[in-house]
Amino acid sequence: MKKTLLAAATLSLATALSGCDAGGSTANIAIGPAASTTQKVSRMVLSAYGVEDADFNAYQERFGDALDGVQDGNIDISIGIMGLPAGSIESLQAASGDVVMLSLSDEVVDKIEKNSDYRRFIIDKDSYKFLDKDVQTIAAFAVLMGNTNTINEEMGYQLARIMYDQADQITHSQSKFLTLEHALNGGDSLKIHPGAKRFYEEKGLTVNMPVAELGNVTAKHEFILGTGSQGGTYYPLGGEIATTWNNNIPGANFTNVETSASIENLVSIRDDKMDLGMSVHVPARNALEGKAEFEGSPVDNAAFIGQIYPEVVQIVSRASNKVSSFENIKAK
Repeated sequence: MKKTLLAAATLSLATALSGCDAGGSTANIAIGPAASTTQKVSRMVLSAYGVEDADFNAYQERFGDALDGVQDGNIDISIGIMGLPAGSIESLQAASGDVVMLSLSDEVVDKIEKNSDYRRFIIDKDSYKFLDKDVQTIAAFAVLMGNTNTINEEMGYQLARIMYDQADQITHSQSKFLTLEHALNGGDSLKIHPGAKRFYEEKGLTVNMPVAELGNVTAKHEFILGTGSQGGTYYPLGGEIATTWNNNIPGANFTNVETSASIENLVSIRDDKMDLGMSVHVPARNALEGKAEFEGSPVDNAAFIGQIYPEVVQIVSRASNKVSSFENIKAK
């Protein structure tokens, strides 16, 4: 039995969902809360497989709640964007014993990369004990953005230096991605802070990003870091990063605050109500270009400091669910 469940631990997403099982039922898919980034990405993935809204039952649940539905058998597939590993997925495996993680096809990933800012990402099989092979998916990147009106060149340098050189002082599981290898991920479409650029070039990295122009920055000692909700990754990880800055940058004090994450943080930077903010790189790009939620109100004073961790699209089901392929999902 153990061997059978292990073999089911990874599936091609093209062979994971079907409304054509013996019962002829329509697949129930949790796509994330209304107006959320998760829902936008879920619909992008489904669309890449040719699946339309009428072809499945959509559940607009938060990922944790959706996994409860997966455990109960009421939801066939749950799509979420999280760091690796996700404790909620590990908890589902502990409760059910038959979690499978779905893999995106090369064709679908190519299509998504061509039409969005999301990039191919491989979930290593060692990320979860229940995986028997690597899983192909897509990812965005959580990045740190700095206010060019309040973060001068030297402070930008110190922020990047401490975040990477002293990453071993941060205990959060996502701190393993605070390495120079990952430092510039997500920054290719953004402007980099000149202080951060100086640090990376001193470390031997090649920085091809345009350099942000600093405003008339006046000296200050108190800085606000916008994170996310207390139940997510941004808030606790941001708190540890702020503590590390406080312990290593004399004369400066950093306070992390709870927010609704990316968009609120970027708006607060634009309005000079915040000095630093955590954000997914996609809305950060939209903010700089005045697109999507920022149409008509671009954020001209936000600069890339560094990558924090990858936000990975993780698609889970259970081996016991009656699902087989995206191509065959059709509403009955």
